[in-house]
Amino acid sequence: MQGSPDFSTQGAALMPDNGIIDMPLLLIEDDPMIGQSLTRALQDVGMCCDWVRDGLAGERAIALGKYAIVLLDLGLPKKSGFDLLKATRARGDRTPLLIITARDEIDDRVTGLELGADDYLVKPFGLKELLARIRAILRRNGDLAATTVGNGEITLNLATHETTYRDKTLLLPAREFALLHALVVRPGTILSRAQIEERLYPLSEEVGSNAVDVLIHYLRKKFDSEIIRNVRGIGWMVVKHPS
Repeated sequence: MQGSPDFSTQGAALMPDNGIIDMPLLLIEDDPMIGQSLTRALQDVGMCCDWVRDGLAGERAIALGKYAIVLLDLGLPKKSGFDLLKATRARGDRTPLLIITARDEIDDRVTGLELGADDYLVKPFGLKELLARIRAILRRNGDLAATTVGNGEITLNLATHETTYRDKTLLLPAREFALLHALVVRPGTILSRAQIEERLYPLSEEVGSNAVDVLIHYLRKKFDSEIIRNVRGIGWMVVKHPS
């Protein structure tokens, strides 16, 4: 993409069910102009987007397992997009991945798809098309198929952000909902403070030392002190209940 990119948000509203807000996106792009413009545009339509500028940093970020989808440029320093994609799929990581590149040759498209990319989008492109591609990929990967998740006692409605616990239903703010979602999809598993922060906050955002504690306090106050269990010195969990 040449010149100053313009990812206009006009008419580019987020999907009605907000199905991709609960997990951030990862942009791997070395061009600062494109990276800044695209990150800002995605944030303007309600998406949390982390941005890294080389292949090695991108590989480390993908390994965190926190991203709904990866937007991958091919011409990256330190490790090419093709090499990163090949290594990611070789280790069994099936994180949805959309190649965004100026390379429009058929051979490049075929290579990207055969290496395991979910789609291939040639620059320049508009934000509306990018959002449509993201929606299509997540539908194919099942991320938008499930309306609710739960642990047998807690139920989260991914479409409305309503949370039900012991017959009490509340509409939660995004971060409280995301924290509870991170725990509920792994009932019985303890998540450390660092693991929770990785799932809730962009890489560029400074996180207060008690940010997680404050969110948990709010959730316990709204529902019950037992909704989230503290495992002293390790982290937090929700109890696994039989279905």
